[in-house]
Amino acid sequence: METAAAEAPAGRRPVAFIAHPACRLHQMVPGHSEQPARVAVIAEELRARGLYDLLEHYEAPRATDEHLARVHPAAYIDHIRARAPAAGLEILDPDTAMCPETHEAARRAAGANVLAVDLVMAGRAQRAFCNVRPPGHHAERSRAMGFCLFNNVAIGAAHALEHHRLERVAILDFDVHLGNGTEDIFRDDDRVLLCSLFQHPLYPDLNPPSVPGRIVNCPLPADSGSAEFRAVVTEHWLPALEAFAPRMIFVSAGFDAHAFDPLAQLRLATDDYAWITDAACGVADRHANGRMVSTLEGGYDLKALAASGATHVERLMAGTPA
Repeated sequence: METAAAEAPAGRRPVAFIAHPACRLHQMVPGHSEQPARVAVIAEELRARGLYDLLEHYEAPRATDEHLARVHPAAYIDHIRARAPAAGLEILDPDTAMCPETHEAARRAAGANVLAVDLVMAGRAQRAFCNVRPPGHHAERSRAMGFCLFNNVAIGAAHALEHHRLERVAILDFDVHLGNGTEDIFRDDDRVLLCSLFQHPLYPDLNPPSVPGRIVNCPLPADSGSAEFRAVVTEHWLPALEAFAPRMIFVSAGFDAHAFDPLAQLRLATDDYAWITDAACGVADRHANGRMVSTLEGGYDLKALAASGATHVERLMAGTPA
């Protein structure tokens, strides 16, 4: 059963914006696309639009071992802690590295999701956006990969399920890459509906089958654009969400399916991120008392990321259009 806090009074509440300075200190190899400027440009664009000061700002806490252990084994948590370098870079795999500040940044990125859930469940925020890095959706139970160490969104979803006793949550992943880590963690959990669309073939070179009622995977070929994107959401995601009736929605908000992104070949426009955000808000309003937590994943063209990320946050603030 859900906690009493789940039924906060109706009516619009603020949108929480959760960040931490440590997330700007994490560095990959020089010149890497997953760079500190990614979180900076979203905040800067929100300021330029006059929206930044209308958000409720919070500093992300450190996720505890207990928070992490809901989705990652203790041995893996200890492994990441032990690999943190005192200087230089520690290479975990060909795509994932740690600098001396990475472990702290990863703990804060995961902790942002825990705080976001607590704020939304307590009715202190209607929705939340976690402007954090490193990203998380490739992190499997026991494996760091694809720029990701801890699975931030999965940690938030597990906190909602285990601590707040929500009966059902949905995770919407519109990053251009398959969220293999999130699927690895929740594939056998019937409390979680995972809706994912992704370019295929593309890293991590997987195309797992959907699972009726629990996993909706929608691969798109290169050069797919707005029409194809909106069609799979309308025809596949939305019916599954309506049938599942989630009590909270989580979003793995990757903006690397944008036409200008250098790491993929989908052709989305900034308006598509407004459209999918409005659709998600509508489901949240119908089934979850508006509760939604969104977290930055990919997006590597800084101009496109700034515009798309800020538009996403703007639509979270607006809620569902009339």
